[in-house]
Amino acid sequence: MQETAVPSAPPTPPVSLAALLSRDDLGLRQITGPPAGEVTIHGAHTSEMSDPYPYLLGGELLLTAGVHIPEAAGRPGSFDFDGYVARIVAAGGAALGFGVAPVHDTVPAGLVAACEQHGLPLVEVPPRTTFSGVARAVWQLMARARLSELRRITQAQQGLAAAASRPDPVPSVLRRLAGRLEGRAVLYGPEGAEIAAAGREPGDEVRRALAELARFVTGHPSSTATDTVAGTRLAAYALGPGRGFVLGVAAPHRGSGDHTIASVAAVLLSLLTGEHQSGTGAARSSALVRLLLGARREEVAPLLGGGEGDGAVTRWYVVHARPDTGAPDAVSASALGAALGSPLVDAADDVVRVLVPAPPRAEAGGGVRPERDGGVRPEGDAGVRPEAGAAAPRKPPAGSGPAGSGPAAQPGWSLGVSAPVAPAEWPAADAQAARALARARATRSALVRHAERPGFADLVPPGEAEAHARALLAPIGGVPALAETLRAWLSLHGSWDRTAVALSVHRNTVRQRIARCAALLGADLDDPDVRMELWFALRHLRG
Repeated sequence: MQETAVPSAPPTPPVSLAALLSRDDLGLRQITGPPAGEVTIHGAHTSEMSDPYPYLLGGELLLTAGVHIPEAAGRPGSFDFDGYVARIVAAGGAALGFGVAPVHDTVPAGLVAACEQHGLPLVEVPPRTTFSGVARAVWQLMARARLSELRRITQAQQGLAAAASRPDPVPSVLRRLAGRLEGRAVLYGPEGAEIAAAGREPGDEVRRALAELARFVTGHPSSTATDTVAGTRLAAYALGPGRGFVLGVAAPHRGSGDHTIASVAAVLLSLLTGEHQSGTGAARSSALVRLLLGARREEVAPLLGGGEGDGAVTRWYVVHARPDTGAPDAVSASALGAALGSPLVDAADDVVRVLVPAPPRAEAGGGVRPERDGGVRPEGDAGVRPEAGAAAPRKPPAGSGPAGSGPAAQPGWSLGVSAPVAPAEWPAADAQAARALARARATRSALVRHAERPGFADLVPPGEAEAHARALLAPIGGVPALAETLRAWLSLHGSWDRTAVALSVHRNTVRQRIARCAALLGADLDDPDVRMELWFALRHLRG
């Protein structure tokens, strides 16, 4: 038998009729009907129509002064109270409020009897209370309920997100969800078996019904399904299309915002199970374990994915990045990694490091022009920020970088990019990216790349060059800050201000350190030949 279609209630948090009756300023009194604590209303509507059905959405407190009821309604058969109340119930009305005066001095007895017969709450509205005042009180209570609901949802979202970041994310999310809903949360696998569960154990009937509901959503287009069994509210959420994972929830009651909270948990579990199913999470975990147990970087690199390099060697870029304003957080760091095309992100202190796979035959020279210090930057003015005090903001290049040039500039970030290297050279590339980022910040550029081109320094065997560098720089080798300041100062052509910006120190500190270097080295740093020799030495000095 087809049921009569009843309009759905508005998507607003309902309020208890008891809360409305407790308002002393209204003076409302319930005459008949079920207990006010069991009645919820979704709004207030005034109508003097003899048939209010067409004007109700469902869930309203219908207010009337009985204008449509003749004064002689006290006589039997003069007005069809039973039909009137039946239509209100059929429309989904939650309660009826009858205003005493100016039409009727008391609530008609026939109306009281009809409401009692149909189980419709009947409320007497005293003469001093206006219908608009009742409606306003209802909306005030609904606004408070909505605010309370939003606070509860926000707190639940924060708790679920924190649970998802724990070492055991799936059980933690289920525990937090079960606690919030005061029920049971279950994760079902593709075969329908329970993978993990948390919360109070339900009865056998409820447990079987929840498992059946989970199987239902995996075999139908709908991603959610609900049911009620033995007084327990059941809900099932499919975690992504075609994956087979399902979140099942069983709660003794359904509170305001419960569906939203469960949906947030479903999204988090969808991400967690999606990574598990794709294997990327397991592969990265395996790579980490192997590194900790002594495996070489080149052995674990294939587990991380990445581009194809020259021959069978995979090459990678190391990117150092800092936001133009504020400090990086986990969300912005992840977003940066996604923009660069890599999930391998490390957000530590004020710098975000990203390991980005290089495309086949990636070259560092395409589309860029070299700088004297061994760094490079994008062509044109798009990658250069205006000097301090200028009104025009920086406009980094949009989209990807030139073909083969590696990671592109990203809006709101300063980036330093290493040369593409094999996994065995990752530490060296990390240092390259750090120096490139320092120069990017000093020159107010959106992106600076480490140069990869032959030069005079390549004519000296690396071992001999390093030995000479250590001997030449031995007087300042015991103070890393001096060597680093000298390197930055030389790379920025002796600029005190830019060096201070690159090192995040005061310009007077830079002057003092450079003077100390000159004294310890016994060198005239104004001599270009001395500067050149020191620069070559610093470039070959490792560690």
